[in-house]
Amino acid sequence: MSLSYPPRRPRTRRMRNAVFAAVVTAATLVGCSGGDGPEESVDAFLAGWRSGDLHAVGFRDPTGARIPAERVTEEIRELSGELADRPPALRRSGEPKITRDSAEGRISVEWTLPGDTRWRYERPVRLARSGDGAWQVAWEPALVQEQLLRGDRLAVRRVAAPRAAVLDAAGAPIVAPRPVVRVGVQPSEVTDAAGLARRLDAAFKAVRPAITPPVDLSDLPKRLADAKPDAFVEVVTLREEAYRQIRARIYDLPGTKFRSEKLELAPTREFARALLGSVDPATAEDLAAKPGVYAEGDQVGHGGLQGRYDERLRGAAGISVVTERRGPEGTWAPTGTEVFRKDPQPGQAVKTTLDPAVQNAADAALRGERRRSALVAVRVSDGAVLAVANGPGPAGENLAFTAQVPPGSTFKMVSALGLLDRQAVTLDAPVDCPKTFTVDGRSFKNSENFALGKVPFRTDFAKSCNTAFAALAPKLGDTGLAETGRMLGLEAKWDLGVDVFTGKVSTGGTPAERAAAAFGQGTTLVSPVAMAAATAAVARGRWEQPKLVLDPAPGQPAPAGPQLKPESVEPLRTMMREVVTSGTATALRGVPGKPVHGKTGTAEYDDNPANTHSWFVGWQGDVAVAVFVEKGGSSTESAVPITARFLRALA
Repeated sequence: MSLSYPPRRPRTRRMRNAVFAAVVTAATLVGCSGGDGPEESVDAFLAGWRSGDLHAVGFRDPTGARIPAERVTEEIRELSGELADRPPALRRSGEPKITRDSAEGRISVEWTLPGDTRWRYERPVRLARSGDGAWQVAWEPALVQEQLLRGDRLAVRRVAAPRAAVLDAAGAPIVAPRPVVRVGVQPSEVTDAAGLARRLDAAFKAVRPAITPPVDLSDLPKRLADAKPDAFVEVVTLREEAYRQIRARIYDLPGTKFRSEKLELAPTREFARALLGSVDPATAEDLAAKPGVYAEGDQVGHGGLQGRYDERLRGAAGISVVTERRGPEGTWAPTGTEVFRKDPQPGQAVKTTLDPAVQNAADAALRGERRRSALVAVRVSDGAVLAVANGPGPAGENLAFTAQVPPGSTFKMVSALGLLDRQAVTLDAPVDCPKTFTVDGRSFKNSENFALGKVPFRTDFAKSCNTAFAALAPKLGDTGLAETGRMLGLEAKWDLGVDVFTGKVSTGGTPAERAAAAFGQGTTLVSPVAMAAATAAVARGRWEQPKLVLDPAPGQPAPAGPQLKPESVEPLRTMMREVVTSGTATALRGVPGKPVHGKTGTAEYDDNPANTHSWFVGWQGDVAVAVFVEKGGSSTESAVPITARFLRALA
């Protein structure tokens, strides 16, 4: 950081020193301190500096005039300025050198600055012997610090460290300077403040994607009335692309003013917002939680990666000690002299696996969704998380990683793998799909009460027959479903670099509970990222923990799962393709590119068949995806169309 100050006035310290030497050799001085040598006077001076009581020391100014100890005590405190309440550590450096009736010693001064920074230097102390043998200290402000003059004081300035960036998979900063427009109003040009507020409100509501939270203009008339006539009363800061949408509607409104600048922003307003978190001015809570670490005006990471890696990203602040002088109006101003500086340590970047093109496609796919929702995309070949998108919901809520919700029929992917592994069923084995199936008095049914009769297992899977899977549940045993889920990474302890819920699979329980768990109901809970990783494992043939943060690399990633049996996973892939070609996800048949495999899911979440979440999991080429819509109803109504928009954007 460079500081610009007015030029210093010339100094006359050498002249004053010469005058002092002449005076003390020509006159008899009456002193307060005695002893055998000047070292005792130096020690008494240091002890008095520390204690704030200098009465044991005699002082003279450079002209030889006596100075009261109280005045020296007061001047030391004034010169110390912002450091006055944390006195330095002081010691004498060696023995003073005596030349007839004058002597010069040296002292070591060490201040402890904020952040436990140490500032150490040495200063000479000149002394003169009076007629009674007492050694007296030549007092001047430079004794406290070399560049201090009378009327100066020391001031401490925090030097902020450059905050490092969160990087995408290519190593480019996700957050970078991007153009924005500050929209404001000049009160003197407004005749109808209420009417202006209404027209601005209508324009802001037309921005797409919608501004979240909405711009509150209810107090604009009062703010205009309270402001100075020529003030710029800021209303909102818009990204340039949002401003262009409504420029024609607001540019010529009476009193509107516009300021273009750049701010550190992600590529879009919704770009992985919950995952990335935000960087904001330090709050009162931040300052209270970490006193001495944060200072007012600091930029602090909140939530997501910015919060998790805040210490790494923000670096370490530096510190500067400058001199100040009181101006004509009584306020302190810098003199232009920096007497100490510890440079800040820049933050270190955090590199992720996010792919901007995939993330933009994910955000765009959820853009029109009004319900809480999430989309996670994982690269099949290496498990890299390519996109993490979240729809409407509380700010900072990363539903994609932390949701704990039933998977519904997407879990038939896990159940089918377990059944195939145990040779309990084959691809073409006939399995009855009645309208209802009862276990221990609990009746299970299919969506919209359909029945298929006795059909090949592949058809039960493609059409998502709940009753067929409920009937097959006993063949999985008490633990078969949980064991298969763990093969696909569910319930594992992941080290992803952020909080994540990896699932909880139903195990044991009553026959009715096991029947419900076989098609993703019961007590089984998952998150979208857990299902995306499980789906990638089916496509790859082996589960590997997803990767999100590459640097710093997580220290304890979960070990890879076992190789899936080809005789089990190949039929499963065949059935997941048939879900798209002839089953519940035929809306994805026409998506350009490589074949799409998948499984739909409709999950009841409160034992009320009318209340259902919507799911889709699947893959196309090297991209596996999981889509979740809270209270989304049928998968064909919400999750599948979102998936189609996402895959088409990648085509």
